[in-house]
Amino acid sequence: MMEIKCNNTLAVSLHRVFNADLNEHGTVFGGQILKLVDGEASVAAMRVTRSVVVTAAMDHVQFLRPFKLQDSMCMEAYVTGVGRRSLEVFVKVIGEHLMTGERFLGFTCFMTYVIQDPNKQIEYDKVVPETPEQEAMVAGYQTRRLHRKENRQRQKIILDSINIKKPW
Repeated sequence: MMEIKCNNTLAVSLHRVFNADLNEHGTVFGGQILKLVDGEASVAAMRVTRSVVVTAAMDHVQFLRPFKLQDSMCMEAYVTGVGRRSLEVFVKVIGEHLMTGERFLGFTCFMTYVIQDPNKQIEYDKVVPETPEQEAMVAGYQTRRLHRKENRQRQKIILDSINIKKPW
């Protein structure tokens, strides 16, 4: 059995909030956060696959607290579960008010990536947690994976009923 430790997949980066990141409410635009998170999480995913991955899903998305001007956003991403060609990455974004030093949890989500090459598979069978947080995230992987599969089946019914003919 091939194992990989969560910390061997860990990707960490900082982003300072600037005016260009803000929406009309003076907080970081949600789409900007999603863009940054997707980029960060893909690094963790590629540390496991060592090949090109594509984003398959983003779920359990929680915008917990807004990020504002004079904040930094510390993104941490690590792999929490692996399949044959897909894997799950947990991402959290910790805010820091740069003027006061106050830290806060601003965002969390789980990302699913799939290896783009249909002939490649993930070499690892198991992800090994090294912290209490990682233990909690890894422990929930199989349940989240099952829920995603069930959701895909429900979504197929919806997608099959969507009309793409020109209404105009």
